[in-house]
Amino acid sequence: MGQDILINWAPQETRVAVVEQGAVQEVHLERALERGLVGNIYLGKVSRVLPGMQSAFIDIGLDRAAFLHVADLMPNIAAKHANPRDRATQEVRAAVSAHDGTPQGPARVLAPDPVLPIERQIFEGQALMVQVLKDPIGTKGARLTAQISIAGRLLVFLPQDNHIGVSQKIPPAQRDALRQRVQRLVAPADGQASGGFILRTNAEDASDQELVEDVAYLRKTWLRIKEASTRLPAPALLHEDLNLMQRVLRDLVGVDTLSIRIDSREQFGLMQAFAREFMPDTLGKLQLYTGERPIFDLFNIDEDIVRALGRRVELKSGGYLVIDQTEALTTVDVNTGGFVGARNFDDTVFRTNLEAAQAIARQLRLRNLGGIVIVDFIDMSRDEHREAVLTEFRKQLSRDRVKTMTGGFSQLGLVEMTRKRTRESLAHMLSEPCAACGGKGSVKTPRSVCYDILREILREARAFNPREFRVVASPQVIELFLDEESQHLAGLSDFIGKPISLQSEGRMTQEQYDIVLL
Repeated sequence: MGQDILINWAPQETRVAVVEQGAVQEVHLERALERGLVGNIYLGKVSRVLPGMQSAFIDIGLDRAAFLHVADLMPNIAAKHANPRDRATQEVRAAVSAHDGTPQGPARVLAPDPVLPIERQIFEGQALMVQVLKDPIGTKGARLTAQISIAGRLLVFLPQDNHIGVSQKIPPAQRDALRQRVQRLVAPADGQASGGFILRTNAEDASDQELVEDVAYLRKTWLRIKEASTRLPAPALLHEDLNLMQRVLRDLVGVDTLSIRIDSREQFGLMQAFAREFMPDTLGKLQLYTGERPIFDLFNIDEDIVRALGRRVELKSGGYLVIDQTEALTTVDVNTGGFVGARNFDDTVFRTNLEAAQAIARQLRLRNLGGIVIVDFIDMSRDEHREAVLTEFRKQLSRDRVKTMTGGFSQLGLVEMTRKRTRESLAHMLSEPCAACGGKGSVKTPRSVCYDILREILREARAFNPREFRVVASPQVIELFLDEESQHLAGLSDFIGKPISLQSEGRMTQEQYDIVLL
């Protein structure tokens, strides 16, 4: 099934939509101010070594120096960059030799000898290749590591290590076979070791050709980084983690991709240059969009994004879905709604569930919902109907580039499934909890708030002896106190022997109020 990729670029935000048969299947967003620095590789300069903290401050060209702990140093880097006039250099080299060998376990990286202090490994003024682990936060600088890793679509490249690892999330029974397969594919022709690799979870079912292409991309990227490190003075940015448009070429484009259209001439040229160097097979699919209408209007993508933020999804048959996302899981409830077109109720339920199976799979991709998903299809009395709905659901989920696992119908008629979390959901990226309800999805009624206020005044009257109580609340609550609840307010005033005045505050939400003691 062919797909088109549309890219809408603006200086502040890049948006990508994957379209199949005129329907949006995936939406990806990246905002310029939220990209961060994690993954970037710099040639830094050691500005200060702190023996007492076994750490160092590294100048990588930012406003604040970045932080490097001794645990994040690589001994082979330390030896390579050690001061040749330092009398500890030979000891450093000896420590490196002691750590040579094949590390055990996937994704393990050689670590420095804990006995060897940081002041014996690096020195002030030294140029050191480092990678950002954590972005700067507040007054704290970025956290760095000298253990470089470069992520591809299927593999992670460890240029300073020769180990072949496999993600721990892949079942143990498959790891040895996958490790041997990767080892065969990544071995250089001359037989010399040239870096280690870790097979990522999403590479479990990848073809040999896909793995070979990823290896070529990663090794070419590392050669560019090394070349830049010999040419540029420290501090310097050697490698910036791929932006969304580049990740589109690396991760989203496949044999089914018909076109990649972008609405910016400048970014189109940059994508061409990137594709020409790293992914030449994608070059012919790139197109510059010059139409008068905004590119996302071609398939009403903005409308689909708005609908994807709502709970209710209408089905063409008249049924509908209700999708609720919580911290622990996502629930999907299927309802017949106004669909009465079938000859009998069983057929109505069956057809609604079949349509829902297709719609749910698309909504999971569009909203990027991950983790545990519970689907409550409408109850079906016939086993063949349940099996047909489950088969259709699994068929639609198989189109997802993100790994999914689906069980059968439980005793309660629910279908449990999981979808791997790869990034923030669309709702978390575009919205935040409501200031009025705090994310609950509902607020107390004005009458409930009135009674909360009456109880609070009584509590305060027993603890304090003010001249007067003043209630500051939303207009809805104050209006109720002046009308239907006026008798209860007057009765409380008589009981405590203090006057109670009211003040309306339009900026307050319905649940907010203050009780001022005068």
